[in-house]
Amino acid sequence: MKVLVLNAGSSSQKSCLYEIADHKLPPQAPQPLWEGKVNWTQDRSVAEIEVKTATGETLQESIYGDSRRAHVAYMLYTLSRGATKVIDHLSEIDVVGHRIVHGGQDYRKSVIITEDVKQTISNLSSLAPAHNPAALEGIEAIEQSLENVTQVAVFDTGFHASLPDAAAIYPGPYEWVEQGIRRYGFHGISHQYCSRRAAQILNRDLASLRLITCHLGNGCSLAAIKNGRSVDTTMGFTPLDGLMMGSRSGAVDPGILIYLLRESNYSAERLDYVLNKDSGLRGISGVSSDLPQVIEAIAQGNYRAQLAWDMYVHRLRAGIGSMLASLGGLDALVFTAGIGEKSPGIRQAASEAFGFLGLKIDPSKNQQQPVDVDIATEDSAVRVLVIKTQEDWAIAQQCWQLVTRNS
Repeated sequence: MKVLVLNAGSSSQKSCLYEIADHKLPPQAPQPLWEGKVNWTQDRSVAEIEVKTATGETLQESIYGDSRRAHVAYMLYTLSRGATKVIDHLSEIDVVGHRIVHGGQDYRKSVIITEDVKQTISNLSSLAPAHNPAALEGIEAIEQSLENVTQVAVFDTGFHASLPDAAAIYPGPYEWVEQGIRRYGFHGISHQYCSRRAAQILNRDLASLRLITCHLGNGCSLAAIKNGRSVDTTMGFTPLDGLMMGSRSGAVDPGILIYLLRESNYSAERLDYVLNKDSGLRGISGVSSDLPQVIEAIAQGNYRAQLAWDMYVHRLRAGIGSMLASLGGLDALVFTAGIGEKSPGIRQAASEAFGFLGLKIDPSKNQQQPVDVDIATEDSAVRVLVIKTQEDWAIAQQCWQLVTRNS
């Protein structure tokens, strides 16, 4: 079975093609046959297309024009044409999986995409404005290129559908619950993949583990996972809640927002921009939303950059502590995504706060660019894992399972 995966972002569209045996999923992620990525300039007038194959062929090309669907269609064209050709015809693709950030209350599990599913994704765009519309463009691009192929929606919110009401419901009026205002959680595809991979690495039954998974990228969230199920998480009704992030504020006193609306004549649009684009590491440091650039500024004595680091670590530790309370103990702390996988300083700083649990990180292992490795000392009471998140493979797995179950 050939499974194409599309992972839409606000300024990029990543894609990869997997080939999976019809009868059995491999235990670990195989190398994709083909990987493609479209990066758009801010005004969307130029698309930078990058393609590579498992056998080493590459393509880089700039395309002008503002049609995102046309750019995605061209990226898909390279699957069966030119130096990056890996199949003879697009019709060889059996199923296409899409990462959908927000599924709301309607969709808690992966589903085959219909017009009703598309309409729901569109209706939820106000809650994930950077991602749901981009995912719809990918779905429509596939419809134009592959008329009859099965398309599957895999929801980032789905893994957190198991949250108990006490964790999911906000302490406002009960009418909010009836309006669907609740904690949905995000990065669920990554959190679920990392929990299963952690069980493999530790050679343990996932149902026996208490895990805290730390997805730390430009967007950041934690999940408390017990018996393989999400029981608490830091992101909420939208991906703005929780930890301090690259350019997002994370949780703030809602009274601040009321104050700004009343006293500083903020509009809803300005609040949205400030909280999502001009806060977090970028807003505090004044340097960048990118942690390595903040670290460079710290080395040059930049006070605000140091403050941004200290705040990021403080809020990360506090978040881990809250997840710990939801679990009542901890077997493994997992770091993943760009910062989680690549920043030994953040892993060290976060882990140091939990020495009282008997958690001991091995400084040497932590510095060795670990991938799918336990970096705790042998005598640590809590394992500390660094796992490369494989969201695309997790989407492909769910597509395979859904299609084989329905065949």
